[in-house]
Amino acid sequence: MGVDQVGVRATPRLDLGAAIEEYVQNAGDFIGTRLFPIFKTPQKAANFSAITRESLTQTPDTKRAPNGKYNRGSIGAKDVGYSCEENGFEMPLDDGERKNYAKDFDAELAVSKAAMNIVLRGQETRIAATAMNPSVFTGAALFTDVTGTNPWSDPTKDIIKTIRDGKAKIRTNCGLLPNMLVMSYTNLNLCLNNNAIKDAIKYTARPTEAEIINALKDFFGIPNVLIANAIKNSSKEGQAFSGSDIWSPTFVLLGVSAQDGQDPTQPSIGRTFLWANDSPENVMVEQYRDESVRSDVFRSRQHTDEALLDKYFGHLLKVV
Repeated sequence: MGVDQVGVRATPRLDLGAAIEEYVQNAGDFIGTRLFPIFKTPQKAANFSAITRESLTQTPDTKRAPNGKYNRGSIGAKDVGYSCEENGFEMPLDDGERKNYAKDFDAELAVSKAAMNIVLRGQETRIAATAMNPSVFTGAALFTDVTGTNPWSDPTKDIIKTIRDGKAKIRTNCGLLPNMLVMSYTNLNLCLNNNAIKDAIKYTARPTEAEIINALKDFFGIPNVLIANAIKNSSKEGQAFSGSDIWSPTFVLLGVSAQDGQDPTQPSIGRTFLWANDSPENVMVEQYRDESVRSDVFRSRQHTDEALLDKYFGHLLKVV
């Protein structure tokens, strides 16, 4: 484990990390590692053998003549390099503040949660910037601009058709249908304002947000519809709040994602490589003492690389 700036070794706080991770999962604000699932690796930097679309769809001759040999082949994979980098944030908890807040809430949990939130928001921003990149998804096979014919902002247009057309593009590219659809909360509201979708949803028995998202899964024929709720504040500390969607509402992403990030045989548009020898969990919580400010310092950190593995397992739609 790391050593802080005053030479005191930090102590892992697995209890805080587990409690916060459960809270984060239940909140559902961060969806990036569902699209780019975590792959724990003992190496900080190496090559990952990514399954290719060619290997998934190859059709070699399988006939065998009497007394002849069987045709042979190998699993097709390409090397994709990754290099994990450390990200982290610390928050001190003053002894006086701890005592002052003791009867109201768990101050250790509060500052640890705040620090982890910052680290995870940074990770979400990195994955969103990588996954929704129109300079990567170029050409008709990988990118469709529907704003001229079916803009999502027009409630009379056919949103469902735009998704089905995107699914067909992925199937043509890699032989698989997407199992993930990522849209911002802003895009979800555009879906709910769409005349055709509203007409279909009105027959839903319990029109809660969860049931509506389940209905969208059925309409689109995609098992995972991920609603990106997270907002980022681009202002510096002390300046006026300036919030925006981390996942741009300009785009919607369709993708094939590994259901088990640790299984290298499962194709995936991307993965989050986690250097497990240094950071066994996606975010580690640690604590050390800084007597110079009479505080316990709580650190959240991770060692990861959020990497796009194969753009042909995705399709980017420009919808507004």
